Amino acid sequence: MKKILLATTFFVFVPLVYVLVPIYQGLAHRGMLPMLGWDYQTWPTEQPTTQQVNDNRFKSSGLHALNLLKAQQKAVSAPGYTAAVAINGNIVWAGSVGWADIARQIKMTTDTQLRIGSTSKAITSAGLARLVAAKKLNLDAPLAEYFDALPNPGWHDITARQLASHMAGMPHYDENTDILGMLETVSAQTHYPNVLDAMTLFDGSDLLYTPGEQFSYASLGTVLLSVLIQIKAGEPYQDFIKHAVLAPLNMKSTNTGSPDDVGSPVATYYWQDEQQPTRLKPWYELDLSHRLAAGGWVSTSKNLVQLGQGFLDDSFIPQDVRNTFWTPQQLKDGTTNRQNYGIGWRINDLDLGKGYKPMKYIHHGGVSAGAQSFLMVIPEYKLSVAVNTNVKTEANFGAVAFKIAKVFVDELDKLK
Repeated sequence: MKKILLATTFFVFVPLVYVLVPIYQGLAHRGMLPMLGWDYQTWPTEQPTTQQVNDNRFKSSGLHALNLLKAQQKAVSAPGYTAAVAINGNIVWAGSVGWADIARQIKMTTDTQLRIGSTSKAITSAGLARLVAAKKLNLDAPLAEYFDALPNPGWHDITARQLASHMAGMPHYDENTDILGMLETVSAQTHYPNVLDAMTLFDGSDLLYTPGEQFSYASLGTVLLSVLIQIKAGEPYQDFIKHAVLAPLNMKSTNTGSPDDVGSPVATYYWQDEQQPTRLKPWYELDLSHRLAAGGWVSTSKNLVQLGQGFLDDSFIPQDVRNTFWTPQQLKDGTTNRQNYGIGWRINDLDLGKGYKPMKYIHHGGVSAGAQSFLMVIPEYKLSVAVNTNVKTEANFGAVAFKIAKVFVDELDKLK
């Protein structure tokens, strides 16, 4: 009897722990449950820096930007930060401060790869734009025209435009009514090499509203968009992005984050105690392939500014397509969506302070598991700025991007 009891306990308890522990970790790292563990680390007092100045005209601007990056990293107690600036097709400056891995004393460098969270949507947007430019995809055709059989009948009239602008009625991760799929996105332990498989995590979920009638930020909509891209490209989404976006823009340090694809060096990611920001803890191991198109790509600040420059290049994305993607999209009632969201990008007025002319900037940020990212493009100056860090912090992580942008705008004005 004891043997039966022990066997039953083993075969029931062990699998249950295997399933529940990652879910507990996922909720704890989101601040929804108490954080457990012992591997806490303290923010180091010594903070190394590196920088690359590729255009001597911006030598003093680069030094100023590096000092701003140091101040920002200290202000939010981030393990490490990277930043880069590109102008008129060229990376002119890149800098880093702090540590890629505190315990192993691995310095953060301008080549350190980090998770970019929802900035991944800008990568997916580039792939979508390439298909639109090649006339392989109609932004306003219903999904029913592209799928042999839709797994969810509510998706019949959804369009690529609506998916890319968050107006399709798709749920976000925590709004997914496919409970098992929602729990899988929380635990993030399964690898999904095919975006069609990732789609099964939410294909049974209810829509939030009739497509086109409202705006609701929904990363699962971008995952569905990646399935559409895969269908129209005639090859895996990952492969298409690599040869249609990453290769032409020389984004060699951008990858899916999967074990068989990740490059080197890669940062260690950290959780930060909101009440005591200098108290850090390495993020638990997970797999973000289920959200690749929406929040799973890994990149560098240098590669991200190259993406920004790519959108400014008519030979990469024609002007008419760029204008469409960088225009805030309208709901069915003719009003602009409340986030001024275009097709994979947000579009807003840039305020650099008194004395600066008003201008538009195009941007996207991302919050991931132990990392944050921000990319901005200022078309008026053919300027792109990216910043990344290896911690999920409650502080204003991206504020330094605007300060760095201002430094280089000032220098460009002087050079006119």
